[in-house]
Amino acid sequence: MGSKNAATGESALADRLKALPKTETHLHIEGALPYELLRELDPDRFPENPPFRQPGYRFENFVEFETLLVDHAVAWYTSPERYHQACKRVFQGLVEQNVRYLETSIHLAIIEFTGSDGHELVHAVKSAAPDELEVRVIGALTRDGYTEVMAPIIDSLHTWDELDGIDMHGQEWLDLEDWAPPVWRRCKEAGKILKVHAGEFGGPKKIYEALDTLGAERIQHGTRAFEDPRLVERLAKEGVILDMCPISNEKLKVVDTLEKHPIREYHEAGVVCTANTDDPLCFVNTVTDEFVALVERLGFSLAEIGEIAKNGFRHARMDTAEKERCIKEIDSMLHE
Repeated sequence: MGSKNAATGESALADRLKALPKTETHLHIEGALPYELLRELDPDRFPENPPFRQPGYRFENFVEFETLLVDHAVAWYTSPERYHQACKRVFQGLVEQNVRYLETSIHLAIIEFTGSDGHELVHAVKSAAPDELEVRVIGALTRDGYTEVMAPIIDSLHTWDELDGIDMHGQEWLDLEDWAPPVWRRCKEAGKILKVHAGEFGGPKKIYEALDTLGAERIQHGTRAFEDPRLVERLAKEGVILDMCPISNEKLKVVDTLEKHPIREYHEAGVVCTANTDDPLCFVNTVTDEFVALVERLGFSLAEIGEIAKNGFRHARMDTAEKERCIKEIDSMLHE
């Protein structure tokens, strides 16, 4: 199964999983910035092989990761035009991985950082999408992001027709402020996708908060749900989606090793899981890499991989007939 392809250097398994129709539903567009764009921008500042992009590198903590990510992202993302240019490359790379559907977030604080118009940012991302890829844009907020400048913008998000959903990300240990629940409620009433980062560096309490206070339908990570078996039962019973990122969790030391990642436990318990890349600028990973890791390091069978892939389509905001075509294609490929 893992034999090497001499022409490409990739394994037969990787080739097969790369060809599988896939979704990506946990991708930060700032964290997906192609490193080669930074090299083209300033090769002296951005060396060819920085330590954090070396195989085996692990971040000491979330703050180290977040600081590095922001320092790199703000060097490039200074305007809607820069978002469009980066997204063209990001999306082409996803198409090459046979990703058919994408939910990607914009860090909305960039509006305050750069003075950009939020509507123009969303349009810049969506207009970069090739025909082969359906793109949904999620507005991502931080728990302490309700500043004087951002407050009126955040309060209006439910009226943004071109914005497909909202997410809470960043430093999970910060308290949830009073402004957030009404924003999530209004966005729910407007039919937006409701996401929250929870259960990565925070424990089950943060997942309960995401579900019960913000009404999240998709939990970004949820890695630490296993600490409360009743929570795992609830996730399975209610069909809550965990958009998981195993390689990210290993790189950030959320789990000791990928072999100890709870995604197998969740899958076997009936929790709806997807596999995603999170921030490939920092983790140097693809969706194919995630699927290969599930097989080679967590013992997932190809049939189980097929279920993970199909989960992405089952819960995608896309045409029902197209969903069914992708699911049938997965079944056909895995039965060959």
